[in-house]
Amino acid sequence: MGDFKDLKVYQKSYNLAMEIFFISKSFPSEEKYALTSQIRRSSRSVSRSIAEGYRKRRYPNHFISKMSDADMENSETQVSLDFACSCGYITEGENRKLQSISEEVGKMLYHMMTYPEKYQARGTN
Repeated sequence: MGDFKDLKVYQKSYNLAMEIFFISKSFPSEEKYALTSQIRRSSRSVSRSIAEGYRKRRYPNHFISKMSDADMENSETQVSLDFACSCGYITEGENRKLQSISEEVGKMLYHMMTYPEKYQARGTN
């Protein structure tokens, strides 16, 4: 099994975080320390947790815990996207698109938590 960067879930979560970064550049300055920094932090944490967990995949409980952390951050990102849409910082269409990607990431994370053995490093038991 390759590097964490080869995982589709990592690639999707990383690309989502980058899209959120660029779209959040247009958020008003009064949101700098509230919504803007929060949505950037949570969206980036998804990829970070995936990378950390993948490096510890020989320990199933740790792996599951880190994928759960990633899922939690992914959910937090979804709430922040809803706030951004409700506040008029992103359009309904942008929100739907980003939410769809986030939901896909969530489904992949759920699979990883449910079947950690499929991601276990070779030669470990």
